[in-house]
Amino acid sequence: MSVLIDKSTKILIQGFTGKMGTFHSEEMIKYGSKVVGGVTPGKGGSKHLNLPVFNTVKEAVETTGASASILFVPPAFAADSAMEAADAGIKTCVAIVDGIPSHDMIRIKRYMRRYSRVQKMTLVGPNCAGVISPGKSMLGIMPGHIYKEGKVGIIGRSGTLGYEAAQQMKNLGIGISTSVGIGGDPINGSSFKDILEKFEGDKETEAVLMIGEIGGPQEVAAGKFAKENMKKPVIAYIAGITAPKGRVMGHAGAIVSAYGESAVEKVELLKECGVTISKNPSVMGETVKSVLDKSKWVK
Repeated sequence: MSVLIDKSTKILIQGFTGKMGTFHSEEMIKYGSKVVGGVTPGKGGSKHLNLPVFNTVKEAVETTGASASILFVPPAFAADSAMEAADAGIKTCVAIVDGIPSHDMIRIKRYMRRYSRVQKMTLVGPNCAGVISPGKSMLGIMPGHIYKEGKVGIIGRSGTLGYEAAQQMKNLGIGISTSVGIGGDPINGSSFKDILEKFEGDKETEAVLMIGEIGGPQEVAAGKFAKENMKKPVIAYIAGITAPKGRVMGHAGAIVSAYGESAVEKVELLKECGVTISKNPSVMGETVKSVLDKSKWVK
């Protein structure tokens, strides 16, 4: 099984006819994702990549029955695009785009409060690699060939570290149920905790790897959630052990400003929650394998 997307998920591309939208649409289609059309205002009624183009997400959903979308739009238009997707009935929306202003993300999250838990759209990102359920569907920009189908979930703020973990696990014969890139911005649509909850409810996901970094309380909040609510083992790697306090490191959200936000502090707090820690990025796969072997032995 998988979370968020599967083989039957119908996908729309918002910003379909642009350079990036075109390139990654082609990659998703090649992977086997069920892309059913796209949205570019002003180009409705035309065709692109032999698929229909619509002026609005609402019209596209009504015509195609799509339940997921991915944003390839400029940062200035991303908030409106995400809110339009929510109003049109999209269930999962991935915001790949980098550079969305924090106040726009606050506006999106406030806007989403009008929907009940059942109706509410899951927003993944921004500034992320997207979502992939290996062998089923890809809703993102990751290199699909490095992902092996299996039973370990991945959640990460860093896209490239997520790729590294996937390749390491594939080399060890370990497959992935779904990999979710939640993005490296200070304010994102879905947190580690939000996605952990989905993996806990997925019957075929046996363990989850979290790839975190310095800055923000998300990883520790996820660890506390896992301790109190999860039966499945959780493994974590936290990047930024040597990062100096107060310095932005790569991602906009990777800045230490309070207790519990440095890599060292996060590691200690996660250990207290029963999370297994990968000591460095080169052994993420080996750490996952050791936890899986141990859990099978316990069973």
